[in-house]
Amino acid sequence: METTSRVGAQAPAAEGGQQLPSARRTVDGYLRAPFPWYGLDEAFTGPRWLMQVGTTSDGAVEHGSIGHGDEPSLRGETASGEPREKFAVVVTVAAQPSRRTADGTGLLEATSVSSAAWLAGVGLLSFTWPGQMDHSLRDDWLEQQTETAWALADDLDGPEWSRLSLPVDGAAASFHYRESEFGWVLAGTTGAGVHLGAYGRGMSAYGLGFAPIKDITAYA
Repeated sequence: METTSRVGAQAPAAEGGQQLPSARRTVDGYLRAPFPWYGLDEAFTGPRWLMQVGTTSDGAVEHGSIGHGDEPSLRGETASGEPREKFAVVVTVAAQPSRRTADGTGLLEATSVSSAAWLAGVGLLSFTWPGQMDHSLRDDWLEQQTETAWALADDLDGPEWSRLSLPVDGAAASFHYRESEFGWVLAGTTGAGVHLGAYGRGMSAYGLGFAPIKDITAYA
């Protein structure tokens, strides 16, 4: 799935030269999406925050992430190796068939539950690496683990995945679920034209529920 992240954009300056919070500079991307954004349902009462959106090569918003709980750092471990942060991230992916780019010169891949699983798997990796690993080896490790995440997402019926039933819009839905030493990943779909992925650490996936976000600007 060919997408471009907006995460590296420079924050606009406020009066007095101060930088606006990153959430404020990214909400515009969420507002451009022609599909509903999902997050954890009202049973979760902790902090919620915007992360980033992904766009196709012709600029259309195709997916994005909403964080819940503690904002994760790259090294979310205590000295004993136990998770310090408790967070869950929900990834919303527009359900799209294979289609031409806006200029007609290329073909965009169809999105699927595997797309959501891939984005969730890579999202978890972005905040993780083994504590005993030298920084110089991180790129090689990340490349290897990213390829593994892709292979796992492409085989959702394989032995690495189990099934987990969680509520979506108040009704039970089946998700593909897996755990690793770094956290958990799950992926499923909705009846609202989007696929859902999620990943987390320190917060159990069991008992979570998902619902559309009524006002995305409230997170900015």
